[in-house]
Amino acid sequence: MTFPRASQALSRFTVLDLTRVRAGPTCVRQLADWGANVIKIDALLEDGGGEQPGGPRHGSDFQNLHRNKRAMTLNLKNPKGLEVFQRLAKQADVVVENFRPDVKTKLGIDYASVRKINPKIVYGSISGFGQDGPYHKRPGFDQIAQGMGGLMSITGAPGGGPMRVGIPVADLTAGLFCAIGILTALLEREVSGEGQWVQTSLLQAQIFMLDFQAARWLMEQDVPKQAGNNHPTSIPTGVFKTSDGYINIATTGGRIWERCAQAIGAPELVTNPDYATAPARSKNRDALNAEIEKHTVTKSTETWVSELNAAGVPCGPIYSVDQMFADAQVKHLGIAQDVPNAENRHIRLVGQPVTLSRTPSKMAARPPEFGEQTDEVLAEFGFGPGEIAELRQGKVV
Repeated sequence: MTFPRASQALSRFTVLDLTRVRAGPTCVRQLADWGANVIKIDALLEDGGGEQPGGPRHGSDFQNLHRNKRAMTLNLKNPKGLEVFQRLAKQADVVVENFRPDVKTKLGIDYASVRKINPKIVYGSISGFGQDGPYHKRPGFDQIAQGMGGLMSITGAPGGGPMRVGIPVADLTAGLFCAIGILTALLEREVSGEGQWVQTSLLQAQIFMLDFQAARWLMEQDVPKQAGNNHPTSIPTGVFKTSDGYINIATTGGRIWERCAQAIGAPELVTNPDYATAPARSKNRDALNAEIEKHTVTKSTETWVSELNAAGVPCGPIYSVDQMFADAQVKHLGIAQDVPNAENRHIRLVGQPVTLSRTPSKMAARPPEFGEQTDEVLAEFGFGPGEIAELRQGKVV
């Protein structure tokens, strides 16, 4: 296969991508960015048209989710389309889907059906609430998972009502967890020789992301509450006004708190009994924050970032997205990357946040057009020219 690979790390694996919208494509993007042979199966409708939920194909969102993949069309509702899928699945290593649990069974592409064809298949499924249980047929959306998963109850200012997080965190983490599960299953397959079904859901992912907040309830029956910009346990940690904007300051432990007080020119706060101990600072956090802000408003954000870092106090500016990409360290990390393409289109996307020394990931190929490599992929899976022509004539592909 001559198409460009993003990496050699996963180049031995072939992945059939049946996913749509965000959580599923996020999962498969991880595999594609590390060099897997990802074949995106674009849904072909009975009238020969295409369906692609998730925004315009040339839009930034679609482009960011589907780089480093190839695409073919397939009508899975056509019996011959199902036969084509079965031939592909017999040779594939991984299938990933995020249909509602009942939909894939109706189509005949569920794990049990695919496993009969290929016992070594690793089959990844992402749903809203799980593959079974009282809610398994419900459609799932990120914000619903944020609400049901407890996140909105601890996000936002105290007393301000529930607040969603500004990114689709349940979608993104469900995709990442599914990718981790698939990679784990592929590693285990090298020992057992058998595939398995990898399942996750937006709800499970969101609950897992509560981390220590969830553990506080499970271990101590402590229900976390909204804390706004204050850290729930490390105090003072939060957002403070400067002369020209805002800054984040984080203190963890008494020694850093002492350095912070010295750096802002308020050493008396350290000996003040209201702030002398961690429990006292927690009890009097609002008053302490107000005292700190009396000092931070006297200088610019840039000045404070320099002075506080010099004093060993963790801090940082609060950027808008454009300011973030202009930051010297962000530029140095090279996470914004150009995608090569023959059309000379401007495609600049977010690269992987992980680096490997021998098999790094790169932007190797722009996202495919609708069914762009259909004939190429079918030929690689053993379909002859006559078969491909017949499938096109029958609007199967």
